[in-house]
This record gives sequence, C-alpha cells and structure tokens, in this order.
Amino acid sequence: MPQIELVCPAGSLPALKTAVDNGADCVYLGFKDATNARNFSGLNFDDASMKEGIRYAHARKARVLLALNTYPQSGNWAKWTGAVDKAAGLGIDAIILADPGLMGYALKTHPQLRLHLSVQGSATSYEAINFYHRHFGIQRAVLPRVLSLAQVEQVIASTPVEIEVFGFGGLCVMVEGRCALSAYATGESPNCNGACSPGKHVRWEQTPKGMETRLNGILIDRFDDGERAGYPTLCKGRFEVNGETYYAIEEPTSLNTLELLPTLLKAGVRAIKIEGRQRSPAYVAQVTAVWRAAIDRAIRDADDFRVDGAWMAELNKVSEGQAHTLGAYYRPWK
Repeated sequence: MPQIELVCPAGSLPALKTAVDNGADCVYLGFKDATNARNFSGLNFDDASMKEGIRYAHARKARVLLALNTYPQSGNWAKWTGAVDKAAGLGIDAIILADPGLMGYALKTHPQLRLHLSVQGSATSYEAINFYHRHFGIQRAVLPRVLSLAQVEQVIASTPVEIEVFGFGGLCVMVEGRCALSAYATGESPNCNGACSPGKHVRWEQTPKGMETRLNGILIDRFDDGERAGYPTLCKGRFEVNGETYYAIEEPTSLNTLELLPTLLKAGVRAIKIEGRQRSPAYVAQVTAVWRAAIDRAIRDADDFRVDGAWMAELNKVSEGQAHTLGAYYRPWK
C-alpha cells in the first residue's frame, strides 16, 4: 500500500479506466440514481458498467469506492438499503456513506463491508469522527473543505480513523451536507436527490444581452459572446448588488493543494481526493497523471519536494476560471 492514496473521480466507465491507467490507487463512483451526490443525466453506472469497472480496476490493483452519500427518506429507504446490498454483492471495496441509519444497516447486514464517512456527513471534529467509528465501525473519513492545516493535523492526531482530504477540484461555499441554496431555488435538496442545480431546472438562452443561464427561472449569470458559459449554480452566479455586478457569493476557482503535499504527507493524511465526477475523462487523465507524479516524488523525498511548473500549467488548464486557491487550508491571518 502507498503511504498516501490517490483517490480519483469516475463519472463514467471511460473516466474510470482513464483514472486507473494514469495511476489512481482508488476510484470513486455512483449508481445511476439519487443514492449518490452527483445524480446527473449521463453520469454514473448501471449494473453492467459497474461490473466491468470493478473488474478493470481490480485487475490493475486499484480499489473501487461507491458513493452512497445522500440521505434517504422514509418513503424511499428500500432504495438505499438495496444499493448497499448490491454494492456488497458486486465486490465494492468500500462504500462512502453520510446517513447514520444507512451505516447501521450496512454494519448489521454486511459486517465485512468497509465503510467510509462521506464529506456529506460534515464531520469537522475528531469527536464526530470517533463517534462514527465507535458506533458504525467507520474506517476512513473524508474531511469537509473548511478546515485549516492545523485543524486537519489535530483531527489526525486524535482519531484512529484514516483521514482523506480534498486535494484538487471544485470548491463548495457551504459546509458539505448542509447546502440549501439549490433547494431554495428548485424545491429539490441536493442532499436527498443528489444534484445541485438539477438538469431539468437549468436553461441556457441566447438573448440580445448575451447568453443567459437560469435555474428554475432565476437568472444566475449572463455571458458575453465568446465567454465560456458555466453551469448555473446559485453560489457561483454573478449578481447585481448595489449597482455592481460580480460574483457575490463565490468566484469560480479550483482548490489546488499541490504545494502542500509534503505537509499533508507528514501530517498522516491517508488519501488525497480529486473532485470531479461530473468532469470529462480528459480532465481525469490530466489531473490524475499530475497528482500521481507529485505523490510519487513526495514519497521519495518529502523534504526536498518541489512543485514542477509543468504540473501547475496542466492543472491551471482544468481549473474553474483558470484560477486556483489553497482554500481554508491556508489562513494567513491565523
């Protein structure tokens, strides 16, 4: 086992194969339904593609993690428990869960199945993580992207649970698992239905003022000719505030912690997660290849680790707004 695993997104079978071929230690994926938090048309796996993906990954010594990280309701409980049963039958290496009731079901029904705590569980303290470990046998926890490096180190030092952190990809202005913006606009909660800005509510319309994007009729952004029209999410829209139009909530930018890799390694982070199941296989290939090379270099010599300029150039090509940030990991005022 490597000292720190590279966990890469697989929104489709081609993306899964691309991730594995470019050096992913693990891939994470979901079924084609609301049991996962990337429930978009054209993404995810049916039974046949899931079986092929697991076969392909296992043949190349990579592990497959299944995201069952949305919250079931009273009327659809059987769908989520059925997904747990199917995961166990398919030979999934671990399931990534957010709902404690579903954790309890998995532990009781399939005690051999490895359980990970999803970022959707919003566990930001070692006390919370230890609670899930004590009651449900959680073996790994994915930390929300709101903690500083010092806080990550404190969590790792105070829990027996493996810690996974996000290393690259889109940011969320909310604490994961607590977003209500999309539900406010559409009436559908991403935490229960698996999609922030569900496709059926999204509209692009060319107008005399430019390309307009709307979410359930709400104007999210307007783009000039030639300007790339992003997917309309409320948190990353441009709005008119006191006569100015700007990204009032969050600017489109990607988390990129490449320069922090030796620090994360020394802190005891067990896995680096790449965000982007909704992104293309080409994105997966570029990001996986860069992070594989960087992790291998850091493992060989963390003290003399240097970020290759070519790596940053590749990552900048696929960053939102072609910009990147260290996010909450780096807080210069502290």
